Amino acid sequence: MITRAGTHFVPAAKAHALTHFHQQIIVLWSGPSLAWLLHASANIRGPRTRSAQPTQAVASRKRRDLEDAVVVKIITPTEKNALPGKLAEAELHFNEGILDGLKLIGFTVWERRTGGGRNVTFPARAYSVNGERRSFSLLRPIAGDVTAQDRLREMILEAYDEFEEKAAVAS
Repeated sequence: MITRAGTHFVPAAKAHALTHFHQQIIVLWSGPSLAWLLHASANIRGPRTRSAQPTQAVASRKRRDLEDAVVVKIITPTEKNALPGKLAEAELHFNEGILDGLKLIGFTVWERRTGGGRNVTFPARAYSVNGERRSFSLLRPIAGDVTAQDRLREMILEAYDEFEEKAAVAS
């Protein structure tokens, strides 16, 4: 794996094969904000005796140390399997904490129907009630804090933007 300014590039030959996706350039992006969240949830040490919050210097050092804890992997669909408006799929690969070695799949980057921008859908499970098809999100905010989803959505969109830049340079 080649590391360059917090971004990782993995040769397509080393990436796992997917049956209906073609992996062109794979851009992996790590986000310190999600990494910090992951580390905080995996760090079980008991109650603190000093202050409830770490000092700013400790927090920034931990953030730098955990910069690679969460990586966004962009996978582009082949032309024959692409849905209208679907730009790519994304996976979250975890490299630190309790989720080390696991990935969360099911994120999709879409072009908005109205034009003006892009959207990210989160993993969801489909079910039916009286023949009507419904779905619910598998990744939900705790206690109604929707800003956590917005931060993750922005991280995935930034990774996709970087992917597009690298693809434009490569062609």
